[in-house]
Amino acid sequence: MTEAIVETRGLRKEYTGRRGTRVAVADLDLRVPEGEVHGFLGPNGSGKTTTIRMLLGLASATGGEMALFGRPVPAALPEVIGRVGAVVESPKFSPNFSGRQNLLLLARSVGVADQRVDQSIESVGLQGRERDRYKTYSLGMKQRLAIAATLLKDPRLLILDEPTNGLDPRARDAMLALITELPEKRGCAIIVSTHLLTDVDRVCDAAVIMHQGSVRFAGTIDELRARGV
Repeated sequence: MTEAIVETRGLRKEYTGRRGTRVAVADLDLRVPEGEVHGFLGPNGSGKTTTIRMLLGLASATGGEMALFGRPVPAALPEVIGRVGAVVESPKFSPNFSGRQNLLLLARSVGVADQRVDQSIESVGLQGRERDRYKTYSLGMKQRLAIAATLLKDPRLLILDEPTNGLDPRARDAMLALITELPEKRGCAIIVSTHLLTDVDRVCDAAVIMHQGSVRFAGTIDELRARGV
């Protein structure tokens, strides 16, 4: 069996307030094998982002177990987080610097060789525009630069939260093509969180559909299509 990059068992997150307890994620079982694109599908508030935040150590779990690269998290998170790249918020790039300059600054701040910058630019298809100022970039180009920034560490797991949100049809097609290519180009597994079923159908090998914190479907894309979803 292919190594599991991500694995959860009975993962649960509850929030308690004046109005009682709200379950954000209810007993999630998840397995993401090496080299696969795995979709997290569901509307806002379904638990997708909360799950991602728990995997990244940004939120604590109420119950259950999590593992990255076979190591338990959050206990082993300092050992494995360097192998994870995530785009869950809009990164803060300098608008007057070029895309390449922004990546160089980031690379040098974390001790990554300059040559990784050009490799990352090529991986996301920004060649020819990398010396343009960031403020001139379209939203799609900004998304690509954000992914290039995560690739500087050569991650084995890439987490993308709503990567096509706000993109025009051409930029969306280009982003989905990039997501399809990256596992082969960079040897990484990818988790794509989205509310768009069409995106999941186009790029994912498997998917989890969540609604109000509960899993409504978990399986391969072929199994999902067979259900006529």
